[in-house]
Amino acid sequence: MFMSILSGLIVSVDAFFIGLSLGLQKKCKFWYLAIINAFLFGLCILGFMLAERVYEHIPFESDYIVGFAFIGLGIWYILQYFISDWVKRRRRGVEENSEEKVSLRTLILVGLVMSGEAMLITMGITFIFGTYSTFAIPITVALAHFGYSALSFFLARTSVVKRMPVALTHIISGAALITYGVMALFVEIGI
Repeated sequence: MFMSILSGLIVSVDAFFIGLSLGLQKKCKFWYLAIINAFLFGLCILGFMLAERVYEHIPFESDYIVGFAFIGLGIWYILQYFISDWVKRRRRGVEENSEEKVSLRTLILVGLVMSGEAMLITMGITFIFGTYSTFAIPITVALAHFGYSALSFFLARTSVVKRMPVALTHIISGAALITYGVMALFVEIGI
């Protein structure tokens, strides 16, 4: 059980960068992050319940599903940011150095990605630990996501971190998801 909780804490670190990217955007309020994490908690519990029922019916190693899902999610998260930023600049003719603002659509997308990623983490850890999985997994993943994202949200409001480009936080967050996916594949391959 200790290893599943530790895994939930480790693989939830990408939430730190999501909270950082939201915190760097002046219009984003902390209660937005709280709503996202409440939704995330529900999806973690759903992911745990689904994984328990699906685990025995998967004819191949579940690490492949976890690995490719996270690699795809990380790539999508990075590309989505750059594509939406490019579209926004084309529509509004925004200059390259202008201040970035968060839209409701962007917040909803970030919330969905963060929640879907947390659900996949919960399912992945449940698949990996199989019969030793406990309800502590979704609780740990949800609380770790909230803790990491809340901490980084408030750090982003400090003068030192404010100078960090928002694009960098999206790249780091996407790279963290891709890294987790690659690690899941390496566990299966035995590297």
